[in-house]
Parts: sequence; structure tokens; C-alpha cells
Amino acid sequence: MKKTFEVISPASNSVLYSREYMDSATVDAAVAAARQAQPAWAATPLAERKAKVSAAVDWLVAHQNEVAQAITESMGRPISQSPGEVRGLEERARYMLSIADEALADVVPQEKEGFKRFLRREALGVVLVVAPWNYPFLTAVNSIVPALVSGNTVLLKHSSQTPVVGELFQAAFDAAGLPTGVFRNIVLTHEDTDRILQSDDIDFVAFTGSVNGGHQIQKSISERFIGAGLELGGKDPAYVRADADVAFAAENLVDGAFFNSGQSCCGIERIYVHESVYDEFVAEFVRVTQQYRLGDPQDANTNLGPMVKVSSADFVRAQIKEALEQGAESLVDESLFPASQAGTAYLAPHVLVNVNHDMRVMTEESFGPVIGIMKVSGDEEAVRLMNDSDFGLTASVWTQDSDAAMALAAQIQTGTVFMNRCDYLDPALAWTGVKNTGHGVSLSVLGYAQLTRVKSYHFRTA
Repeated sequence: MKKTFEVISPASNSVLYSREYMDSATVDAAVAAARQAQPAWAATPLAERKAKVSAAVDWLVAHQNEVAQAITESMGRPISQSPGEVRGLEERARYMLSIADEALADVVPQEKEGFKRFLRREALGVVLVVAPWNYPFLTAVNSIVPALVSGNTVLLKHSSQTPVVGELFQAAFDAAGLPTGVFRNIVLTHEDTDRILQSDDIDFVAFTGSVNGGHQIQKSISERFIGAGLELGGKDPAYVRADADVAFAAENLVDGAFFNSGQSCCGIERIYVHESVYDEFVAEFVRVTQQYRLGDPQDANTNLGPMVKVSSADFVRAQIKEALEQGAESLVDESLFPASQAGTAYLAPHVLVNVNHDMRVMTEESFGPVIGIMKVSGDEEAVRLMNDSDFGLTASVWTQDSDAAMALAAQIQTGTVFMNRCDYLDPALAWTGVKNTGHGVSLSVLGYAQLTRVKSYHFRTA
């Protein structure tokens, strides 16, 4: 018997549409088709594989209005901002396509007389991509493009909040003329996901989601020797030094904290500010925050939409309430954001001061529109607090002294360190993390390394 699930609108809390999970027989057939198609796809010339993947990207760009609407309806991002995800998808995909020849080229060691020696990257086989709802195209494309270009076949399991995104990916690859079985969007229950991961049918899993979800993935594959890329939680910090351009830092950090209603893996969730510029920074941060317009994501004037679910908003509300009870102070009048109502997914942006690391809002991932700002005495205290976290995805330093930023970056426990920017993925750089943020690498030439295995060729010729 097929199981049906409903997608609830973040904007109205009503049913958008329903979908059916695939039954186990259909899942098994999709996996078998991917396995059968993989050798021929891997044998297809690299230039042809790249051309077909590029054509799928072309299709998504050409249908950007449909893509943007799917994002806004499914997860609540304002329609004024959703097209930006298409631009980001194209940037990442085009870059990964552009470096494929270099990333997949043979590695030839120093010549040795009488021998031919080189290392060659080969496809792993069938790659399962488990994608989240918060950046439903961007997060998925990080693995889909290099996996396919490398000669793997791909099964995409998208979030049950954004199944239409998987359908759009399928339409794009179908339009591009990929052979049957090379790419397949599959709508799985947790039980079937666990089942195929424990079988011999999947050769790699790329997962973006919660820490608990990452633990479940590792448990599912624990009896098998396959790889997993796990991009999990974050509690990304920023440090505003005494020499920072305060207005510039505040404007950019407000965006880093509240874009996508704070539902970003690398969004800013805590800020440490040097005591000499603390008051100036906080005043400017609050001023910029108060200019946001919370409302219907279909309204072109809205730049802050609802959170993805009422339960998600309630989680953040509970963090805020608890912090206030522990002595924190909220500096933004919620009445300025009339759409923010209990029992809905709409939540006003909150700026908290008088916070400390005894409060969950400063240590536990919020994934919502709330930020805590702490005063620090200098670099040493800032680094200590930035590293006082179970997570390590990104961190940012705001300063006019690049040498100081470089010295701080070496001490900060994180996958990426920014100076004077935040909340951005450069596809030329490795996207990775430490601690409970997970492990593995996407993007850059190292993203191809994760999705291939190395074979050594050692031929005696004389």
C-alpha cells in the first residue's frame, strides 16, 4: 500500500499538495536501473557527460520563474529573493563543469625508466543524494553535478517539504536527454532510505540535514565500507574587531543572520563585538534589522518570510523566551512586525544582548531569525568563545587588518573562515566542516575527489 504525505504551506499553514511515497518495489526498480545504467554512463566521453549536465542547468535557468515559485511556496522564502537561488545554482554548476577536466585528469608521477605509471579517478557507482528544504536547489546541485560528471549515476531523495524540487530536477535531466537510469528522483520513506543504504546497492551517500539525521545515515551504512558526505548543523559566529568598518559589518551581518529567516546552514547565529565598538555596532545592527518587512512571501515588497513550519518557529520562540528569563534583553520591538503571531510560522527578527554561553540561544542551533550579541575584550576572548561550540561550519572576522584576520583564522575551529563577508559558498573552495557539522567535502576540485575512487596503473614497459 502506498503512503501519502502532505506538504503544508509555511505562509498559510494549509495543505499545498500531497504526494505518494514510492512503494518498495518501485524503489528497488529505480535502484536497479541506476546500477544497470552506470557502466555505460561512466564509459561515455567526459565531454558528452558535461554537455548533458550543462543542458539540464540550461533548462533550470530557462524555467527560473517556475523554480522560484516552487521555493517560495514550499519553504516560504520571499518571491523577491527566490530567483537568487537559480543564479547560485548556475554559478556552482558552471564552475564545477569548468574544472572537471582538471579534477578528473590522470595524475602522473615523476617519470621512471622502463615503467608507465599514473593514477586515474574512477566513478564510485550509484550515489544517493539526500537533500534538505532550506536551499533545495543549491544544496542538491553541490553533489549532483560532480557526481554525474564523474560518471556516477544519481538517485535524489529530496525533503518531504520540497518534493516538487526533485520533480523539477527530473524534468531538467529528462529534457537534457540523460539515458534512462542515470538520474532519478525518488520519493522515499525513512524506512526505504535506511533499507537501500544497508543493501549493496548504494556506493556513496551525500546528506545535508540535521545532526540526528547524520547519525542515522552513519548507523545505516555502518556495516558497509562506503563513503558519506555529511553536512550537518551549524552555529556560525562572527567577530567584529575594534578596527572594523562598523556600518559595513552591521549591514552584512544582519543579512547573514536573517536572510532566509535565519534558515541557513552557514547563517550567522552569534556575534562577538569588541567592547570599544560594541554600542555603535549594536545600535546600527538594530537600525538595519528594523527596516525588514515580514509578511506574505508572495508579496514583492516582503524581504522576510515565514519559517518553514510552525513547530520550527515555536522552537526558536522557546529559545528566546528562555534566554529572556535568564537575563537577556531583546532590542527589537516585535510590534514593528505585526505578521509575527503565535501559532504561525511568522516570527519577527530578534536581536538579543546580555547573553552568555549558559543560554541555549548561544550554543544550540537556532535555524531561525534570532541573533545573540556579546561584548568581548579582544581577540583572545573572541577566539575562545567562537570555538566554544559543538559545531564548526564557517566563521567570519570583520577587520581592516588582513594579517590579524589570518592569524585568527588559524586558531578558529571551522571549515571556512571569512574576512569581511559571510554566508556565502565560493565553488572554487572546499565546503566542509568540523565537529558536529559533519565530514566530507563538496565543491572545488576536492568535491570530485570525494565522488571518485583512485586506481593506480603500474606497467612495466621494458
